[in-house]
Amino acid sequence: MPTADSPTVFVVSADPARTATLVHALPQVTLIPVADAETLLREAHVTPPDVALLYTDTPGVPLWQVLPMLRQRAELAGTRWLAVGTQGLGEMLGAGADALISDTTPTAALVLQVRTLLGRSQQHRDTQARIAALQRRMDTWEHEERVRDQLVHMLVHDLKNPIAAVMGLLEIVYEDDRVPEDNRELIKVARDETQHLLHLAVNMLDVRKIQAGKMNLKRELVFSPMFAEVIELARGDVGSGLRDRHIRVEVEQDLSPASVDPEILRRVLANLISNAMKHTTTGGVIALLVRSVPDGVQLLVRDDGEGIPAEDIPNLFAAFEQSRLTLHGRFDTGMGLAFCKLAIEEHGGTIWVESERGKGATFYCTLPLAAEGEDDDFVELVN
Repeated sequence: MPTADSPTVFVVSADPARTATLVHALPQVTLIPVADAETLLREAHVTPPDVALLYTDTPGVPLWQVLPMLRQRAELAGTRWLAVGTQGLGEMLGAGADALISDTTPTAALVLQVRTLLGRSQQHRDTQARIAALQRRMDTWEHEERVRDQLVHMLVHDLKNPIAAVMGLLEIVYEDDRVPEDNRELIKVARDETQHLLHLAVNMLDVRKIQAGKMNLKRELVFSPMFAEVIELARGDVGSGLRDRHIRVEVEQDLSPASVDPEILRRVLANLISNAMKHTTTGGVIALLVRSVPDGVQLLVRDDGEGIPAEDIPNLFAAFEQSRLTLHGRFDTGMGLAFCKLAIEEHGGTIWVESERGKGATFYCTLPLAAEGEDDDFVELVN
């Protein structure tokens, strides 16, 4: 006996005996006789069938005329249409029938064809159910992403101003001659850690922006003098910790211009310099080099620190990853290097690191040259 979940088959024919013939051959199927095209249009809307047998000799409006309308209905997307007859099969095929069979075909063959189409209809329903489940998961994921973005945005913007205020106050206290020297060192540590906290917050926001495609680069043509200027600004961003390091800067003269967002490049360099400082001790050497390479400009940040274990390098630029080997106990989210990778790649460049234990590490950033025509525009503007 058919159940409420049984597949449904319409038998569209003026002869009810055709439905009766299939009852015993399809015991687990709900068979519904439909007398003509008008009834089919009405019943298909109420009870969408899994399979519809369309007998071409059904009187009234030809079934091939209404089949295109039926196929356009969203609720009938999973219905399979089987045209049955000896005449008019060509019209039925042109109207969108899924299969054709003669009305003189033995019942067993007709039943086999119906079962095949029922299987296809079931596959369609299963596929639609999987798509719906995936869509629900996608909607949930997108909702969680929006909430996460809003939370990160809120946290960063709510944190930036008070952190900057604390940094300013600590700077004032540090410069006050009335502060004892032993306390001055503690204030210096507090100021550096506050600046580090600000970098973490800003990097977190920018990583989310780049991942969401919401960071629009403000590109400029950057020549050798501007590279030197950006490096100097990045050094200032890192803070007083660099006073205990030897910094060497070399910028190749007369570089071909790169099309770069100077502010983003400054942030990248500040993160790389801060990373180098983290992996070196007092008196360590940090070198910053800018040089030309084929079709690009390359920036290097090199340190003589403890180096990075080979097993840490593959995941070094992923958020919330960092080298397990560090000379300092400071917790790091890894957002700084994640930001560097995303920012350089957003420029169309590449970034990688080479390191050997005990011999320091070198970070390479390669930026493409300005596109043909950009340089000419700059020259015209200057002239």
